[in-house]
Amino acid sequence: MTEVVDPAGHGAGRVAYFTVLYDEGCPICRAAHRWLAGRAQLVPLHFVPAGSGEARWRFPGLDHAATLRDLTVITDGGLVYVSDGAWLACLWALADYRGMAERLGSPRLLPTARRFIAAAAAVRQSTRSGDQALPVGDYGDGCDDQCR
Repeated sequence: MTEVVDPAGHGAGRVAYFTVLYDEGCPICRAAHRWLAGRAQLVPLHFVPAGSGEARWRFPGLDHAATLRDLTVITDGGLVYVSDGAWLACLWALADYRGMAERLGSPRLLPTARRFIAAAAAVRQSTRSGDQALPVGDYGDGCDDQCR
């Protein structure tokens, strides 16, 4: 799901927590994890390495290869957000960024938000592979060809 909606649905307080599946083998993902975890949270963020045994056990119906390609957020009620929707859900969970997430998720700004998130993904790709031509699946930093 990449459409952005208010994760709380109709009325505040409906989401008890988000589970964030992140690629722990990617340096940018680890930095984002630290940044998110270090912010005041209105909705608690629980971090689980994507593709891990815990992720597979907790969410058996997910495509776990896809969770390594795109950030994935699951609400305590089972709603799944991926890619730009997941990033906006994470911002929405933060005390100081909820308003920004709501503005970025508006029809007027969502296309810009999507371009920004795509640009960040491209930076992640270049950070992984650097200027050297590396064999597929060998990025020299723990990321494999599924790290996006």
